[in-house]
Amino acid sequence: MTGINRRQLGLGFGAAALGAALGGRGAAAQGGAATSAAASSGAAAADALSFPADFLWGCATASYQIEGGVKEDGRGETNWDVFSHTPGKTRDGGTGDVACDSYHRYKEDIELLKALGVKAYRFSVAWSRIFPSGRGKPNQKGLDYYNRLIDGLLAAGIEPHMTLFHWDLPTGLEGGWQSRDTAYAFGDYAGYMAGKVTDRVKHIMTVNELRCFTDLSYMTGGKAPGLKLPMAEVNQIRHHGVLAHGLGVQAIRAAARAGTEVGLADNPTIFVPAIETPEHIAATGKAMREENAMFLTAILEGRYLESYLAAQGKDAPKMKAGDMKLIGSPLDFVSLNIYTPNFVRAADTASGYEILPHLANSPRMASPWLYVGPEALYWGVRTVSDLWKPKKIYISENGTSADDPVAQDGKVYDADRVMYLRNYLTHLQRATREGYPIEGYFLWSLMDNFEWEDGYTKLFGIHHVDFKTLKRTPKLSADWYRELIRTNRLV
Repeated sequence: MTGINRRQLGLGFGAAALGAALGGRGAAAQGGAATSAAASSGAAAADALSFPADFLWGCATASYQIEGGVKEDGRGETNWDVFSHTPGKTRDGGTGDVACDSYHRYKEDIELLKALGVKAYRFSVAWSRIFPSGRGKPNQKGLDYYNRLIDGLLAAGIEPHMTLFHWDLPTGLEGGWQSRDTAYAFGDYAGYMAGKVTDRVKHIMTVNELRCFTDLSYMTGGKAPGLKLPMAEVNQIRHHGVLAHGLGVQAIRAAARAGTEVGLADNPTIFVPAIETPEHIAATGKAMREENAMFLTAILEGRYLESYLAAQGKDAPKMKAGDMKLIGSPLDFVSLNIYTPNFVRAADTASGYEILPHLANSPRMASPWLYVGPEALYWGVRTVSDLWKPKKIYISENGTSADDPVAQDGKVYDADRVMYLRNYLTHLQRATREGYPIEGYFLWSLMDNFEWEDGYTKLFGIHHVDFKTLKRTPKLSADWYRELIRTNRLV
C-alpha cells in the first residue's frame, strides 16, 4: 500500500483512490459514485477537525505578571508587591518589579499577538495604576497607559477583552478582602473604568478566579497576603469577593456605552465523569453545582445552596439585604479558566457523587497541581451550559507550564506543551461541534512571566522571555498555535 497512510484511510481516502493505488480495476468500475463518497467522507473529516468560522482565538496575560514598572507614573503599592518582597514567600525571591516589562514594551507584545494572527487579547488592569490607594482621585497616567494599549490593539485588528481585577489589590484598601468596604471600592473602580474605555472595549470581566484571591490567599496562605484564617472569616471573604463582582456588574452597566458585554473569569473546580454514562454524567453535574456553591453557583443562581450553608453552620457568611440579588446580576457571558479535571463517579451517598483522588502516577505537567485531563475543556463547557444556560461561554485561560529548555539554536521546542494544547483543544472542538455556546479561547499565556509564588520557575508562555535581556522568542507552541489559527482547525 505504497503512499497510503492510516490518516488518509481514516479521513475517507475513498474506494476509487484506494483501488487505483492497489493497481486493481475496482476504481474505474466504481466511477463517480466512489468519487462522490470520498468527497463526502473528506468533508465530514474536515468538520471533525474544524472550529466555527467566527470562533475567536486569543491569548491572555495579567497585569502584575507581565507589566513591571511597579513604581512608575503614580502606580500604588499592591498586596503582591508586599508579598513577593517578603523573604520565603516566592520561589527564588522572584517579584513582579520588572516581570516582562510590558509597561514599556507593550508595542512589542502587540506585534507578537499580530504575528500569531489572534483576533483578541485578554489582559487585566492594575487597579493601583488607576486608583493608587484603591479609591479616591484617579491617576490619569495609569489610565493613559491602558488607553495606549487599547488603541494599539485596535489598530492591529485585535479585540481588547479587559479583566478589572487579577489579584493585585491596592494595599491602601485597609483590611483587604476581609473588609466589605473593598467590595464597594471595587464597584466604584469598575464603574470609573467602564465610563472611560467602553467606547472601544466591548468585553469586560469583573474579577479573575475567586477561589484564588479568597481561599488560596486567606485560608491556605500560598498567595498574597498569605494568611491562614478560621473558616468563618474565610467564608466572609468569599462573600465579599462575589459581592464585589455583583457590584462591579451593576456599576459597569450603569456607566458603559451601549453594546458592552459583562462577565467574569472564574476557575470553578471542573469535574469529568469517570465513565460517560447517564448516572456518572448526572453525578458530574451535581458535583459541579455543589463544589462551586460559594462562587460560580452563587453568582449564576443568585443564592447560596442550602447544603453549603448547612455544611458551614455557624461559619456561614453573614449577608445583608439585597446582597444575593447583586451577586446574581445577569451576565452577558461566562469565562472559564480550565487547566485540570477532577474525575467523578456516581455514588450511593447523600450527595450522589464521589470525587476520585488523583493517583501518584496520574499524568501531570511541570506544575505539581496541573494534572492532565483534556476532557476538562469539553465537560467544563458542557456542564456549565447544561446547569445554568449562559448566553455565551469563553475559555479565558487554558495552557500549561513546562520546563522549556533553550536549545543550542536559541529556540524552545516545547513539544510537551503542543501535546497538551492539541489534546485539550480536541475536546473543546467537540463542544463546538455539539452546539454548546462556546465563543472563543484565550491561551495562557502569550509569554513567560511571573508565576506568582513560583516566581520564574514555572513557565506558561508560548513565547520564551529571557528575563535578563527581556527578548521574546516564539516557541514551537507559538508556531503550532499560529497554524491552528490560520487554518481554524486542529493541527
